[in-house]
Amino acid sequence: MERRKAGDKPQQADRAARLKAALKANLGRRKAQARARTGDTAGKPAASSEKEE
Repeated sequence: MERRKAGDKPQQADRAARLKAALKANLGRRKAQARARTGDTAGKPAASSEKEE
C-alpha cells in the first residue's frame, strides 16, 4: 500500500496541474465570450453599419 501512496502524490499533483490549466483556459474562454456578447449588445458603429447595408 505504501507504493500506492507514494505513487499517488505525483499523479495527484499532475492532475491538479491539469485541472488548474483547464480552469484557466475555461475562464479565458468565458471572458472572451462575455466580451463578444457585450460588444454585440452595445451596438458598435461597425456592427450597426453592416446591418444597415
